[in-house]
Amino acid sequence: MAEKKTILVTGANGQLGKEMKVTSASFPAYHFLFVTKGELAIDDLEAVTNYFDNHAIDYCVNCAAYTAVDKAETETEKAMLVNATAVGNLAAVCKAHNALFIHISTDYVFDGTATIPYTEDFPVAPVNMYGATKLKGEELAQENNAGSIIIRTSWVYSSFGNNFVKTMLRLMKEKESLNVVSDQLGCPTYAADLAAAIMQIIVSEKATSNAGIYNYSNTGVINWYQFADAIKELSGSKCMVNPIPSSSYPTPAKRPSYSVMDTTKIQKTFDLSIPAWKDSLVKCLQLLDAS
Repeated sequence: MAEKKTILVTGANGQLGKEMKVTSASFPAYHFLFVTKGELAIDDLEAVTNYFDNHAIDYCVNCAAYTAVDKAETETEKAMLVNATAVGNLAAVCKAHNALFIHISTDYVFDGTATIPYTEDFPVAPVNMYGATKLKGEELAQENNAGSIIIRTSWVYSSFGNNFVKTMLRLMKEKESLNVVSDQLGCPTYAADLAAAIMQIIVSEKATSNAGIYNYSNTGVINWYQFADAIKELSGSKCMVNPIPSSSYPTPAKRPSYSVMDTTKIQKTFDLSIPAWKDSLVKCLQLLDAS
């Protein structure tokens, strides 16, 4: 009997890491290792090297990230360590051990001035430090390991962790009305769908011959106000949701006003079908409702 291939998942306590754990139950043919930052310091090259020396890793899915967008403006060094240095470490060690490296990046590598969906080869120009650190991570991954798969995603939410969907549900219970920005366009991504897509890429065995950057988000284009309004409608909340311009809600970090990504490449390369954003939101809300 063939030995099971091993998939290492970093950032096991994050939204995507937890969704990968749920998804892993459907893939008994693989052996999974889930590590948190406390179990493996990925910003420490020696620690990563030792871990790979002691475990036969075939695939590494890096779900670890510093995602506090506003804090990244002042905690730049910390963000750079997790979003760039650690990524370079994992990429290099994966190459040395002949393991496939899959890294999760962000729509924030773009400046948000486009008017049509971003393709993977569109020029990058982050408008905040979070985006800059994530872009540096992409560059290090490709410099250290040309076989890397980089998946840019956007507006990630899940039944796990802290995210826009769970924040809106909480605020809608606490308040009679809410103001949500309506001039930032993008596509929500249900982390469970992204986890399933990552597993499809691994199982397809097409990844090694199709290295590079891919975009992934659920289908459809909305703004944050429309997202909040859909959460209100589907959860049956009576809270009033009001659209406001970004100028009325200043934040330390600038946000791209347009984050829509073209997902044609990932769909065609790996035969993926991507769910519509609202269908996935319904699934997530049902899970939250049942918990």
